[in-house]
Amino acid sequence: QVQLVESGGASVQAGGSLSLSCTVSGYTVSTIDAYWTGWFRQAPGKEREGVAIIYGDGTTRYSDSVKDRFTASKDNSKNTLYLQMNSLQVEDTAMYYCAAKGFGWSMSSYNYWGQGTQVTVSS
Repeated sequence: QVQLVESGGASVQAGGSLSLSCTVSGYTVSTIDAYWTGWFRQAPGKEREGVAIIYGDGTTRYSDSVKDRFTASKDNSKNTLYLQMNSLQVEDTAMYYCAAKGFGWSMSSYNYWGQGTQVTVSS
């Protein structure tokens, strides 16, 4: 059974930083195949959107809204994904989800999802 558990969400002030973690069990994030893992978010009243995606070899891609502020990474030895978020903005307020075994930015293609962790940024 595959499980993804996010942690690290909190309330911070604009300009601050947070680090999210996603511990994965039942699926190996280091596998180099056709699949990606990723971070997605959903703000109240908005559709879920992609934040960052990570390929098996560590290649990362970012959405334009977080590029140069967020850094996605993974620790294969711990089977864990990370999302370092700097220079947080009020617009970054959302529930953040990690997902595994999908194709790029296509959210519908991801097989596994975590339950989410809330990030709230205040001005």
